[in-house]
Amino acid sequence: MLEQLFGSRTRVKLLRLFLTNPDNNYFVRELTRKIKERINSVRRELENLETLGVVHSHNQGQKKFYRAVKEFVLFEELKGLILKSQLTLERNLASSIKQVGQISYMALTGIFTGVEGTQTDMLIVGKVNREKLKRLVSKFHRDFDKRIRYTVMTKKEFDYRNDLTDKFLYNILENRKIVIIDRIFDKQ
Repeated sequence: MLEQLFGSRTRVKLLRLFLTNPDNNYFVRELTRKIKERINSVRRELENLETLGVVHSHNQGQKKFYRAVKEFVLFEELKGLILKSQLTLERNLASSIKQVGQISYMALTGIFTGVEGTQTDMLIVGKVNREKLKRLVSKFHRDFDKRIRYTVMTKKEFDYRNDLTDKFLYNILENRKIVIIDRIFDKQ
């Protein structure tokens, strides 16, 4: 979606990274690894973004580092646009996943909520076609620029682990999350 607006997938990925991590410094090779794009296109887009005033570069030792310019006149607007496009992707992902089986509970966490240290980004409870789910999630990996880690449990396994106060499950249920489907706790 933003690729059409901004004209370049690499530029969108760079903007997403810089605007959501405005206090971080990145060098070119680090950026190519993080956004999984070719070094020449990263260099070209960094030059464009620096000319626009969105990023600033500085040399430190032998490396040239880039950082977002928080004072850029459209910084907050661009950041809002990036975050809103992320919300659209999340909705599309959630909507698509609803089609892979009978889901009793689905929650997004980790990369979707900004909670660090989680073991999964998506918890799905129910009967799902795991092969369809795997294919679907792999398609969305490209859009999110990050690997989406997901966990699937049957309702029986979920109840058992919930009764035991399983640390993994407890961590998901007690931290910040976006609940998409809840046919478990709504009944209680």
